[in-house]
Amino acid sequence: MSMSSHTPNASAKGSRFADVHSTGAGGSGRWSTKRIAVYALFVALTMVLSFLSFPIFPLAPWLKYDPSGIVVLVCGFAFGPSAAAIISILGFLPHLFTNPFGALISMIVALALSVPAALVYRKMHSRKGALVGIIVGALLAVIAAIVCNVIITPFYAHMSMAKVVAMIVPILLPFNLMKFVIHGVVTFLIYKPISTLINK
Repeated sequence: MSMSSHTPNASAKGSRFADVHSTGAGGSGRWSTKRIAVYALFVALTMVLSFLSFPIFPLAPWLKYDPSGIVVLVCGFAFGPSAAAIISILGFLPHLFTNPFGALISMIVALALSVPAALVYRKMHSRKGALVGIIVGALLAVIAAIVCNVIITPFYAHMSMAKVVAMIVPILLPFNLMKFVIHGVVTFLIYKPISTLINK
């Protein structure tokens, strides 16, 4: 971001941008103790919620919903796309030891959801921007989830790619739409007070 302009408006804009998205201490580029602690809290919360899964789609009870995506979205809105990427990866690390393929899918989908949403919100820092970001992120996450299932699932679920493709319209698409609608609605309702609180 260029700082060559010295007009009051540019300075105010730059200050607001630093306040909302900076990971440094006093703009120096160093990570503050508070910021590291908050990131660690988001990672821990993502980890915990990723294990709290339950079925939401009766036609496919083996597909489970977990609220971890809400955490990565809120983090992206509060601290920007880089933070969203960090939480999206670190938050699912424990699953690599029990379900590596599932963990990989979760990381890719979380990145597709949170990073574009955070980028949109950084450009449109308003309720409208948050809504647009959530919609964009959700659509990209649905695509990522379906593509990952088609490519990765056959490696560990003893299913052919053709069988997975046949599940897209009746199962994978509606399940993922339901999942990201829940993520989006909850995030839209809670992101502002949480962002305000943690950026004090």
